[in-house]
Amino acid sequence: MPKRTRLTRASLRLSQSSQDTPDVKRVGDHDESPPLTPTGNAPSSESELDISSPNASHDESVAKDPALRDSDKDLSHRPKRRRCHETYNFNMKCPTPGCNSLGHLTGKHERHFAVSGCPLYHNLSADDCKVKATTREKHEEESKVQEESNRHATRHQMPTSKQTRYKEQVTEMRKGRNSGLPKEQKEKYMEHRQSHGNTREPLLENITSEYDLELFRKAQARASEDLKTPQEKLRIQGQITEGSNMIKTILFGRYELDTWYHSPYPEEYARLGRLYVCEFCLKYMKSQTILRRHMAKCVWKHPPGDEVYRKGAISVFEVDGKKNKIYCQNLCLLAKLFLDHKTLYYDVEPFLFYVMTEADNTGCHLVGYFSKEKNSFLNYNVSCILTMPQYMRQGFGKMLIDFSYLLSKVEEKVGSPERPLSDLGLISYRSYWKEVLLRYMYNFQGKEISIKEISQETAVNPVDIVSTLQSLQMLKYWKGKHLVLKRQDLIDEWKAKETKRGSNNKTIDPSSLKWTPPKGT
Repeated sequence: MPKRTRLTRASLRLSQSSQDTPDVKRVGDHDESPPLTPTGNAPSSESELDISSPNASHDESVAKDPALRDSDKDLSHRPKRRRCHETYNFNMKCPTPGCNSLGHLTGKHERHFAVSGCPLYHNLSADDCKVKATTREKHEEESKVQEESNRHATRHQMPTSKQTRYKEQVTEMRKGRNSGLPKEQKEKYMEHRQSHGNTREPLLENITSEYDLELFRKAQARASEDLKTPQEKLRIQGQITEGSNMIKTILFGRYELDTWYHSPYPEEYARLGRLYVCEFCLKYMKSQTILRRHMAKCVWKHPPGDEVYRKGAISVFEVDGKKNKIYCQNLCLLAKLFLDHKTLYYDVEPFLFYVMTEADNTGCHLVGYFSKEKNSFLNYNVSCILTMPQYMRQGFGKMLIDFSYLLSKVEEKVGSPERPLSDLGLISYRSYWKEVLLRYMYNFQGKEISIKEISQETAVNPVDIVSTLQSLQMLKYWKGKHLVLKRQDLIDEWKAKETKRGSNNKTIDPSSLKWTPPKGT
């Protein structure tokens, strides 16, 4: 395997760590690696646990430990810790205009975060939903009692007088709806439609019988309960139900992040509800005291492996899952807190991890990463990709995708992400493919466009190109042939956005890549 270029960042290493703390080893030593996985021994940081009273003040612990005093001095200029409340599928607010997210169509919850459960969208109030829910529950209880009595009275198969009267009442209500709506009612419906558009449900009163309308409302409420995503269920229940074995928040650098999904950390850590993670070596700990002591001695200021890309403050490190197994396992455990369908945790040896960081005077801070198989039979250039919540919506996700395709170009291969893609991943990739195709169309000067040529130049799989062209309505079947339509309106719209972004837009510079493909891949 040819030797990769390694760009050092010597200015980011601790200059005094080897002098002040003789027991601290250098970056290359394996004793300073992050904690072992659940299959191994307990983390070494457990030996650093302060056995004194848990009520001891922070000042006393700092006064006793000179390393902590130096650490506090070094980090005094850093920004204050901030909470990050980014969500995966929604932003903790109902998208209906004018809605405050209070109430739920089912009448069972105090809040909602989707249109399917919004009382305002369905032209109801939160109190109306609660009243209807109470009525439905009462009818369901009466039906259960009636079914139970019918089960014990199998000889009486004829409908009761109450059931007969109810059937006649429903039939009478339905007969009254055969006539058309009056003019005033139609004008009211049209006015409602014009004033609210698609942000509200059309008025349904007097269109059908009250019985059928109530059946429809009952079906809507049941559907809204079934359509809730796992994230929405957690938020509605107050983040997470008490007693469940899931980490709620993590302290990561200067950020306090709310987690979205369960990650298989060891049970002794998961049941704490809050985890403390070193942002450089990704070692996870139980308390802030342990984290503070660890940060005073941790010599890691950037991910392990080779720095294969650097432009400005942005760097990308190539980390081999076989050489840095513990770091990669901890990275996967951290990523699972924000990814739903991730299944790789411990078998990291067949993968390479490309970790993107943003550097300042304290170190290289984790922005995101993607992993890829060393030898992919289907030429997947990404197995898993994640942007940390505090860096989302800033263009870093597109940079990670662009970097993965840059590696494919250097390898002279056509790449594609591993399926299935998450909802957020599909949106990100579809946006990237759209931008790549429109840029190609803008620069293309020929008369005939070949999908194969587009694939070879952009390293995007032809299947992904075709699906993107179809979504943009730029692919047409005519006279037995597929034609690519050059939609100038989309190209002009893309060019206007590109010009508006200016030179500050986050992009990958191919000339800043210092990387040679490993042999045998």
